[in-house]
Amino acid sequence: MNGITILLLAVTSTFLVFAFIGVRRKARRAHLMRMRLDKSQRRELSEDFPTFARLPESLRDELEGLMHVFLDEKSFEACGGMEEVSEHMRRVIAAEACLLLVNRKHDYYRKLRSILLYPSAYKARNEHGGDDVRLGESWSSGSVVLAWDSVVAGGRNEEDGSNVTLHEFAHQLDQDDGAADGVPELSGGAGSYREWAQVFSKAFEKFQRKLEKGKRTVIDPYGATNPAEFFAVATETFYEKPDQLRESYPDVYEQLRHYYNVDPMEWE
Repeated sequence: MNGITILLLAVTSTFLVFAFIGVRRKARRAHLMRMRLDKSQRRELSEDFPTFARLPESLRDELEGLMHVFLDEKSFEACGGMEEVSEHMRRVIAAEACLLLVNRKHDYYRKLRSILLYPSAYKARNEHGGDDVRLGESWSSGSVVLAWDSVVAGGRNEEDGSNVTLHEFAHQLDQDDGAADGVPELSGGAGSYREWAQVFSKAFEKFQRKLEKGKRTVIDPYGATNPAEFFAVATETFYEKPDQLRESYPDVYEQLRHYYNVDPMEWE
């Protein structure tokens, strides 16, 4: 064999291996998507994440399937003195994370590999060399960090517009294209990006002006940090205060309703 033939064989073999892996993954995901929680698991999940119980049955069934894929493919690591990540903890986080995926095209958080879980707020080094106290963060390198007590507090209170899991996994969606800029991957071509940019930039400016005047806002003030945080906080508000978000920022609400392909107003 000459060098070109050997190279072609190597390329073909590599392609076939990846194709085989892809077929097996697709089949396994299809199997997992058909799996459901049992009654006790649903009851326990609803206690820490009551939104789960309010979902229409079709979305709840899909969410349970997505949870099984998530739990199969993502790893959990106990940090900061936490002895272990229990199955219940894993299910709560999976349910909240996968709520952002139901009824829409996605790739199962393709870049995400691990969830690092602390028992409570933790310290992390900031870009200035100091320490910040944090409740969660999202890394483009493939990890999400969460404080469990904040996960529970945000999940149980579904009307305060604050949910650290929804927040950090919105960042994961934003970072999927490589840039944490408040613009996730959109369908619909260039026009959808132009419309998103116009709506969100106008809303972000309006939001900042209201804060400068000392006015109360439905969106948490942390959203004024930058466009990426505005998208993440708006996502929390969309799922937990949909009526108030629609009233204050109707165009943002419509963009998020189209992007997530659900309408939380219908779950009331």
